[in-house]
Amino acid sequence: MKKLALAAALTVAASTAFAGGMAEPVMEPAVVEAATSSSAGGIVVPLLLLLVIAAAASK
Repeated sequence: MKKLALAAALTVAASTAFAGGMAEPVMEPAVVEAATSSSAGGIVVPLLLLLVIAAAASK
């Protein structure tokens, strides 16, 4: 009878230890921002302005 009680106690203890189980951790994806550069706009506008002035002066 003691062996049966010991087996029942061990069964209950083992089942509660694994009740939750192991779940895979959920990782959120990293947010990556694209680096933008406005230096091209600073060069193109004066060049176009210079081109328009040169075209107007040549007429």
